[in-house]
Parts: sequence; C-alpha cells; structure tokens
Amino acid sequence: MKLDSKLFDGIRIKSASGKTAQKPATQPCSWAGCKAEGTHKAPKGRNREGQFHLFCIDHVRLYNKNYNYFSGMGDDDVAAFQKDSLTGHRPTWTMGVNSAGEQRERVKTEAARDWSGGVQDPFDMFDGTPGRMKEPAKPVRHIKTLERKSFDTLELDGSETNVEIKARYKSLVKIYHPDANGGDRSFEDKLAEIIQAYNFLKAAGFC
Repeated sequence: MKLDSKLFDGIRIKSASGKTAQKPATQPCSWAGCKAEGTHKAPKGRNREGQFHLFCIDHVRLYNKNYNYFSGMGDDDVAAFQKDSLTGHRPTWTMGVNSAGEQRERVKTEAARDWSGGVQDPFDMFDGTPGRMKEPAKPVRHIKTLERKSFDTLELDGSETNVEIKARYKSLVKIYHPDANGGDRSFEDKLAEIIQAYNFLKAAGFC
C-alpha cells in the first residue's frame, strides 16, 4: 500500500459522536491593544499568588523584564520577607525554649503545692483540684512583619478574631469609599491600602 495515496489525504479524525474534533478555544493576549494569542503565563504579583496573565511571546518577555515582586515594599519588609522565606514563611522558635532544665524547675514548683490528700499533679491536669480538668491555653500565633503592617493599616492590634477583623474591614470601607464621601476620590489610596491589607490577612488565614 502506498502511504502517499490520495485516500490518506482525505482522512479526518472524528469523535465518538461523529463530529470532527475541534481545536480548543484560545485566549487573546492580556496586553492592552494586542490581538495575538495568549500562550504564556505571567504572575499577577504580590498577594495574588496563583493568579496569572496570559501574554503572547513578545509581551511576556517585556512584562517579565520589568516585573518586580517587591515593588512598593520597604527595605526592612524585603529583608523580613527574605528571612521568613528560609523557613517557608512558617513560625520558628529559639533553641532552648521549654528546655528540660526549665521543665524540671516547673515540676518542682508544682510539686510543692497542697494537692489535697497528698496527690501531686506536675502536669497541671487538674488545676490543683482533684477531678477537675484545666482548660488548655490557646496557642499564641507569631505575627510577622507584613502581617503586623496589615493589622496597623486596619487599626487593629492583631489579637482580634476573624469576625472582628471582617467587621473592622467593612467599617473602614464604608468610611473611605467615594460613595460615602459624596463622590470624593481623594481617599482612594487609603481605601486601596485597606483592601490590600485585608486580602493579605485573609490569605494568611487570619480571617
């Protein structure tokens, strides 16, 4: 059989339904005014991780050339971010915290209590009262530099619950939104900072 036969040239691959397979729809380049096909992903920026623009090859090169993840951040914030990145932005503790020596001293102190009937409870299981369980202490979350800055923008101290953070955010948006100021847009920068701070805290799991 000849492989260069005209019969082969007329073959079309069809789906199970009998329709000719269609090419997937393409998305245009996200660059303003460009009508080329968007074939290359480019990150949208800080606090928008996992979101991408779609550019053509020429515009993705131009975008990447001028892209700066740390744009708008101060030197101290950049240094803090780079330091936190060494541990994957997870909290760390100083060596020696809750060391064995400190634990032994705490046990000695607890053992000296009057446990009513001579019962000793070095691990605070009964809070000094036989049969009574002690409420576990809530873990204190370490607030990083950028998180602290976001709390300051929302005029919070960082100890608020997610409900309180959301309520504060809604209150500030109502105060600085142009609709609440007769269309005055002089507070737009402040409003943008508040929205960015809230989105950052939301991404960090605070609300």
